[in-house]
Amino acid sequence: MSANINISTLDGSAEFSAYIARPDSTAKAAIIVIQEIFGVNAGIRRKCDKLAEQGYIALAPDLFWRLEPGIELDPDIEQELQQAFDLMGKFDQDQGIRDIEASIKYLRDKEGCSKVGAVGYCLGGRLAYMTASRTDCDATVGYYGVGIDGLLGEKESIAKPLLLHIPTEDGFVDKETQAKMHEGLADHPRVTLYDYQGLDHGFATEFGKRRSEEAAQLADKRTADFFATHLA
Repeated sequence: MSANINISTLDGSAEFSAYIARPDSTAKAAIIVIQEIFGVNAGIRRKCDKLAEQGYIALAPDLFWRLEPGIELDPDIEQELQQAFDLMGKFDQDQGIRDIEASIKYLRDKEGCSKVGAVGYCLGGRLAYMTASRTDCDATVGYYGVGIDGLLGEKESIAKPLLLHIPTEDGFVDKETQAKMHEGLADHPRVTLYDYQGLDHGFATEFGKRRSEEAAQLADKRTADFFATHLA
């Protein structure tokens, strides 16, 4: 069962929308799905629906609500891709983390979920790392997160398990950046890194040209096992 709901900001001064998918039976836990730069589009909603099929309450907050509420973009359409890059440039990531924190609070207080995880893609992969270092999220996964090398100074704040999926031919994360991620995080007791040889950014998207079926299924299986272990 899915619906659109409203969530209060941490200070209670405003509300933002979120897509929520609930399982047919009692939920195991809750997982926040952190959007790419394309908004809470059909692909992100499908991620939520699939998590609900696995027994989780899945919630995707509209993190661009201060810029373009309800925006949905298609990365395979050049004009919409450029619009997405423009939105990313204007987006306040620190404020976005506070909205993710408000979403965690909603799931615990309103949905009764004691365990809350998060999974993010692209921009959401970066925000997943920030969620792991700045909130009390119970387990976090990032797919092809951008600019994580610039956040390595926050790694000592990561107290709960974090899993990062890294495609080796990511057009937005060069080899030097990947090497810094491995060097900085490989010995962290709470962090697991998986490389995907020859894969590019967006390989696990639900729809469109970027998806690589075999690699997406492998990464999603690893994610499912990770959440089954750490959200139990």
